Formats: sequence, structure tokens, C-alpha cells
Amino acid sequence: MGPRAGPRVSLGLLLFVWLTVYCYRPQAMGFSQEGLEASRANLWANANASLLQGFWCQPASQLSRDELSALIRRMASQQVLLKAWQLCCLANLAALRGLQGDFLLHPPDLLLFYNLEQVRKADCRAFTGRAARGDTELLANLPDQRAALQHAALACLGGPHRQLSASDLLLLGILVCDMDASSIVASDPQVLQNLQHCPQLTPAQQAAVNTLLASGRTVLGPPVSWNPAGLQALGPLATYISPSLWVQVQEAVGLDFFSSMVATCRAGQLSQRDARRFVTSFLEAETKAKSMSSRPKRDTGQPCIHGNITAATLRDDLFLVRYDCSQLESCLGSQVLKANLDPLLQHPLPAECQRVVKAKLAQIYPSSVPEEQLRLITSLVYLYTHSEISLWNITSRDTVTALLASDVALENQTEAILQKFLDHKGKITSALLVAIGGSRLCWMSPQQIQAIRPSEFRLAGALDVSSCPQSRKDVLYSKAREAFSSTRSSAAYYHFIRPYLGGAPLEDLQHLAEANVSMDIHTFTNLNPHVLQSLSVDHVTMLLGQNVGDLQKARSHPTVSSWLRSLNRLALGKLGLDTDPASPASPTSLVPSTPGTRDTTLWASHLAATSGGSGNEGPSSGSPPAHLRCLPLAVALPSSLLWLLYWGSLGPFGDCSQGACTAASEDSTVLAPHAGKSGPVGGAGCQLGPGHRPRAQGTRPSPTS
Repeated sequence: MGPRAGPRVSLGLLLFVWLTVYCYRPQAMGFSQEGLEASRANLWANANASLLQGFWCQPASQLSRDELSALIRRMASQQVLLKAWQLCCLANLAALRGLQGDFLLHPPDLLLFYNLEQVRKADCRAFTGRAARGDTELLANLPDQRAALQHAALACLGGPHRQLSASDLLLLGILVCDMDASSIVASDPQVLQNLQHCPQLTPAQQAAVNTLLASGRTVLGPPVSWNPAGLQALGPLATYISPSLWVQVQEAVGLDFFSSMVATCRAGQLSQRDARRFVTSFLEAETKAKSMSSRPKRDTGQPCIHGNITAATLRDDLFLVRYDCSQLESCLGSQVLKANLDPLLQHPLPAECQRVVKAKLAQIYPSSVPEEQLRLITSLVYLYTHSEISLWNITSRDTVTALLASDVALENQTEAILQKFLDHKGKITSALLVAIGGSRLCWMSPQQIQAIRPSEFRLAGALDVSSCPQSRKDVLYSKAREAFSSTRSSAAYYHFIRPYLGGAPLEDLQHLAEANVSMDIHTFTNLNPHVLQSLSVDHVTMLLGQNVGDLQKARSHPTVSSWLRSLNRLALGKLGLDTDPASPASPTSLVPSTPGTRDTTLWASHLAATSGGSGNEGPSSGSPPAHLRCLPLAVALPSSLLWLLYWGSLGPFGDCSQGACTAASEDSTVLAPHAGKSGPVGGAGCQLGPGHRPRAQGTRPSPTS
């Protein structure tokens, strides 16, 4: 495991021993129940961000109200970044325990998932202001919740048709990212500050930004009076400026800003996508301006005008202004390209220029691009065909990572690159899977997926395969079921198999429903839509458990909407939804009950019916049996540490051949009525730009200032 493994093993063993003592022999060790509860709460409250990031709702449902409150506050103070599926079920637990009223002490991301009906009118502005600091992209699978959030925020300010003032916009924060074009144009120009924090603008929103900039109402004034400082203040919005506006900007100002944007990109502070959008728009304006001037046009194939390109030329941030794609072809020599491929590709080359570089590389290397050069052409990978890649020599995992981690390679490129690596006796390891990302699994061939050793698949942890086509989800689920088949408890098995359930067949989902796993709504929306059509209302109710109320938040999601349309009025009423499946989603369509407790009442009645859980200790839906209640702390560890604890107890790679897995717990039989077949459940360059918030790196969404 390497010289650095020692401290991790020691910490893991310490926690494992503590959990064992807590779960199995508290009285023998002389601990009182009160002392144990205090110790457990103290561990939650003092856990660091890394541990809290491994949060899992199933065991957390065993926490008392005070423990859950301490856990949520700790997450806020540590700025822990949770995924949507974690936040969704945590919001349900908080509502069930009556903690939603403490929203000012909770993470902004969590507020996005709260029951908006339970927000008091007096708290409207405070709630909106804190929720607006969250990341609304987390609601991608909950379209109705996202729409309801914006509707509630605008209602708090006086209604959806009100012109938004600067103070309104300050309160709305990132919620402005869902505004339509007409609202953006009609708002105070301060709206540009809000829009800087949107991950991406729609074409209509981009047009609205340009309309607002052209009006001269912003602090920049009309385009003719723009200056570099004002353009810098636009942040990522500057990449959306249209050619028609760039034509109006003074040439010296435009060139100064162009230089600064390219420098930002080459320094890794602006994404290739955003930089290329800006460069393409700016150069189009340059071409248009030159066509209207007396200067001659540069025709394709014209001899080099500005002189041969040198290494010094490529260090110039205005290189793309001085050398268009036709001049790049005429002025770039083979020796300069071979020696300076990396600095050239650090520039955000337009697609036409990229094709020029690819053609020149083919002339220099007629047989195959050398492996050391392959690692530099990540931005060009999408241009290569399967047959061209078949000529490459890929022997290193680093080469594979460089070619595939850039998110440029498409389906054919991914499969072809990996195949060349495998042909040279390479192996798809857990480290490689993590490095290239779960989405790459979508484009591996079924044979390549099957070739991954189960131990490597286990060690890779939870990979996001939600974007995969259904055919790949089916193959990945089969592989995951094989990899996790030796997991000893139903709770742990569900935790590991959850990301791959989009490929689960009907029978396996029915077994999971009977095992009371409380599936989150995000996993539910990624199930196979055809399989979902065959699930009964009772099975869906059992499958979602305490999260069944979230069907309302995802009512318009295609998968959920299709299933709901197949139900009759009686079934819809049983789910707590209104009886008209075609009606627009509305918070008021939940089953009427005591004001402020609609969802809670629905969850509580389900829990009482399915598990007999009650009282203020929270839901027992999805809870493991008493002998497994050591899980609440264990499963909160990050996946790497959790695997260390679990598989370390089984021997290398979790191998059961040594007799370590001879006895499965009673839980396993709940999920694995056919375990004898194959396991549980029925069988075995430029980087990020301003305004972008890479959640994987632990940064927080920036509130509008």
C-alpha cells in the first residue's frame, strides 16, 4: 500500500474498534447509553470536511434531533460540498426532525431542497438570500423544485412581473440564472453581476446580455466608450459579447483585452470552451472590420505575409490576431511545430486552426504521432477518426489520462484510445477510472467494461455514470453487481450499488424496495424508464421510503412524468399528488394536512406502515437491523477510508477465497434471494475561468456582491 498508508490504517483501525465496541458490547465496556450518545454526537460535530463529504442518509436517520442538528451545522461551518442525492435526503431528514427553521445555520445548498411551504412569510427574504448562495445546478433532476424556488423568491419580492432593483438582485443572487431574457433586459444593470456566477447562459440569455450592453445603461456605457478595466469587470460574461458589439469597440481597447483573455487562458484560469467562444467572436469582428477597410483581404493559400512563425511569435498573446488560420498554414514550419506544439495549443485555437495543426502533424508524422506528442494534443483528439487512432502507440497510463481526462474525446475516440492501451498489455485500474472520470465508462465497449477486474471496480468507488446511454448502464450495472456481490449487509450493498442502479432490472428493484432502502429521488430519476413503467405504486412507495414526497419536486422530469402519466387518479392520490397527471406542478397539490407539515405527514404515515418506526428518533425506513447499527459512523467516512476498513478485513482486493467471506449476514439474503447465481439483488491546457465553481475542488459558490 506504500509508505504513506500507515497513518490511514491506524486511524481506520481506531475507528473500527470504537464502532465495534459501540455496536456490540457497550455494557461490557462500562459505557452508559447517555455517554455513548454524547460520544457519537461529539464525533459528528467535530468531523472534518473530508469525513463529512462521505455523508450517507441511511445511517444518519438513526441520529437524534440534536445530533442531526449538530451534523448539519458542522457541514455549514466546514463548507462541505455534498452531492444532490445527499442533500435531497438530508433535507427530508431535517424537515422530519423540525430543523428547517434553523436555515440560517445550514449550508446554502441544503436550502435549495427544503420544503418551500414550510418557510414562514416573515422569513421569506432571509431564506431567499441564503438559498441564493447555493448552486442551483444541483436541482438539475428536480425541475419543479427549481421552478418553485424561483417563483417563491420572486413572490417574496412582490411578484414575478416586478422590475428588479439593485437591492432585489443582491438578494436573488444566483437565482437570477433562471430568469428569462425579457426579465434580464428589464432589470437594473446590476443583473450582470448576478449573471457572472451562472455556469452557462442560454442563447436567449446571451442575446439579452448583449442587448443590455448595447443599450449603454450599464456602468461600461456604450461600446464605443468601453475600456479594459470595465471589460475585465464583466468576468466570464465578456466571452458572450457578440461580434456586432466588438466592431464598435475602439481597436486599442479590444486588442488590449484580447491579449489579457488569452493570457488568462494560457495560465489555466479560463476554460478552453469559454476562451474559444470569445476568440471566435472577437476574430469574426476583426474580419468584418478589415473587410470594410481599405486593407486587402487575406485569401486562403496566400503566401506568408507577416513572416515565419517562431517560438517567440507563439509567446505573443496577440498571436491569433496577427495570424489567422490561413496564415497559420502558410507561416508555420514543421520544425517549429515539432518543438513548440505545447505553446501553440495553449492558445484557444478556433476549430479551423485546429484542423490546420492536425494536417501539419500528419505531414510531419505520416505513420503515427509519437506517444510523447500525443500527451500534448488533448484539444485535438476529437478530430481523429477510429482508424487514425488505431495507428497510435499508447503504452502509458499517463498518455491515456492526458487524452481522455480533457473531456474532448468523443465515443469513438474513447473506445479506440483504451483499446490501443489494452493491446499493449495495459490494464484499466481503479486509479485510471478515477482519473478519466465515470462518464468515460459510457463510451467503453461492453467488452472493455467486462475486462475490468471487480477489485479495481470496487476500489474506484462511486463513479457518476448518469449520463450514459441505457445500453451502457445495463452493462455497468451487471459489472457493479459482480464487483459488490460479497458485500455483507444490505445497507452497505445499496450504498455501493446506488450509482449504477440505472441499469437495474425490474426484479432487482423490487428486491431493493422490499429491503427498505429509502432511495433518493436523484437515483430514482436515473432508473431505466422502461423498467420503471413496470413498478407498482406500492413498490415505488417502498423504494423511495422517507423520500417519497420528493416525487412532487421532480414531477416534470421526463422519467417521473412518464411514469405518473401511466397511473390512475386513485394511484396518484395514494402518492400524495393531485389527481390530474397533466396539471402543472404546484406545491399546493400535496395531500392536505396540518399547515406546515404536509410532507412530514406523508413521510410519517409511510414510515409507520412500512417499518413501525415512530417517535422523535426519526425514520427507520431503510434502517439496518439492530446488529448493524454500527453503520451510522462507519458509512460517513469518505469512500477511500470506508473501502480500507471493509476490504482490509477481507484481505487483498476483498478476495473471499481465503475463507474471509464464509458467512453472510441475514441482510444479504434480503437483497439476494438468488445469491447463489451471482450475488446480491438477483446476481453477481486552459482550465477553469472566472465565475465557474468546480465543486470537485471544494470551492463554494460565490454570492453576488
